[in-house]
Amino acid sequence: MLGWALTFLVIAIVAGVLGLGGVAVLAADVAQLLFILFIALFIVAAIVHAFKGNAPPA
Repeated sequence: MLGWALTFLVIAIVAGVLGLGGVAVLAADVAQLLFILFIALFIVAAIVHAFKGNAPPA
């Protein structure tokens, strides 16, 4: 999912350089949404893992 966020970020940067304002804004919004979703899922997974009481993998 982080890969999708980075992909849309690159699309936004390229579209911004080429002057395609609408496409750049849309791609940046999607990248931001996916990044926030990725961070939220990471936090939830870390909390669930902490409550299970397992030691982190070495």
